[in-house]
Amino acid sequence: MSDQPWPWPAGAATGIGSLPGTDIAEAQRIVLGELPVLPHLPELPARGPGADLIGRTAGLLVELPVELFAARWRVAPRPGKDLRRARDLMERDLDQLAEQAEEYTGPVKVQAAGPFTLAASVELPIGGRMIRDPGAVRDLAGSLAEGLRGHVEAVARRLPRASVLLQLDEPSLPAALAGRVPTESGFGTYRAVEPEVARGLLRDVVEATGVPTLVHCCAPDVPLELIRTTGAAGVALDLELVTDLDPLGEAIDAGLGLLAGAAPALPPPAGRAPTSAQVADRVRRVWDQLGFPRRRLAEQVVVTPACGLAGATPAYARAVLAACRDAGRRLAEE
Repeated sequence: MSDQPWPWPAGAATGIGSLPGTDIAEAQRIVLGELPVLPHLPELPARGPGADLIGRTAGLLVELPVELFAARWRVAPRPGKDLRRARDLMERDLDQLAEQAEEYTGPVKVQAAGPFTLAASVELPIGGRMIRDPGAVRDLAGSLAEGLRGHVEAVARRLPRASVLLQLDEPSLPAALAGRVPTESGFGTYRAVEPEVARGLLRDVVEATGVPTLVHCCAPDVPLELIRTTGAAGVALDLELVTDLDPLGEAIDAGLGLLAGAAPALPPPAGRAPTSAQVADRVRRVWDQLGFPRRRLAEQVVVTPACGLAGATPAYARAVLAACRDAGRRLAEE
């Protein structure tokens, strides 16, 4: 295991990224209030195109403009109003973060789509997703790496006393590796990305920013060994989707931090958010099954919701963040 301290305090909790609503000032207040030791920059996809994960990340790309066409993002010949809107929204969000967290001195997390989720979503000008063209995927990864370096620097400038963590959202990575990304018609799939290609491009993006980077994947079959060998500091996943504990145990034993998605992102039928005791029990149970000493749990693990909370009600989202926060504290006190 690495001797390096974790890039978060013991007993930390954070959000995955998205929240319901359209008021960034209110969303940022909630995050800073409920997640005081590891807040994140909230994403509010309900604001429309450019506030969604793909549009938001595409706005960060360098020399690779995009536009909306038939409600999908595609590579554009030149920057236009869609790209301007995405960048304006991000600028507004960063200004709000700076205003509310000016004195904050701990770690703060920002999120962006990873190269394979972006390549599986953004279309080429001639049609088809970028993932069909290995050269286009390489160019995209390079543009993303450069854009994220600038994004992290922009956050660090606004919060000079904080430390920045980057989360790469890669829900499409397992599908890309397995050749399961569907074509536009839905009748076919794109060729699988070779694991070594995926590892190399992800590593390039992870290394580009110079800050600790996490890879989030709320799909089944998270490629843990691949993620660990990119130099990522941690992996974020939904504990409910982990069917084989051995790869997770190996990754944790090798020093990978775990953002443990332990609270449902959508309200259960009864409608109530889980209690902090229930969330802590969920994390503790998996940790004990893995056979690691309890003293490492609160240091190596961050408690999170299972995925983004954009589909939840504001009241449920707030209650889940509070439950995760208090679960982290419970684990730290053991």
